Amino acid sequence: MFLRLLLLFTVVPALELFLLIQLGRYVGIWPTAALVLGTGVVGAWLARREGLKVLKAVNTEMAEGRMPTDHLLDGLLILLAGAVLLTPGLLTDAVGFVLLAPPGRRVIRGVVSKAISKRITTTGPVTMDGQWRRIE
Repeated sequence: MFLRLLLLFTVVPALELFLLIQLGRYVGIWPTAALVLGTGVVGAWLARREGLKVLKAVNTEMAEGRMPTDHLLDGLLILLAGAVLLTPGLLTDAVGFVLLAPPGRRVIRGVVSKAISKRITTTGPVTMDGQWRRIE
């Protein structure tokens, strides 16, 4: 886990910086700065719009007595998208926009749901001493 975090906090920013420098060399500093600012503004607007849609869907499902699991996961992905879009860069913006787009969220939600359900069914419930036990 430490190695993954180390890579995330060192390799990703270095790659983002490299890409921004290369883009700045190709199109110029002002268009590059405008692109970074523009994606931030558009991303914030989209995150707000999608977040409000999900909040409305959560309220509707709760009012109907259903647990809004898919919508709650969507809300988490939208929050993650907003955080990723705050960091300047081309790759992180691409990831953020994929997370904001409903089709992209649907795919990622499916992968995350399968991973969570696999983890829950393979590890089992927590016992009184806080340890995971497999149900047999």
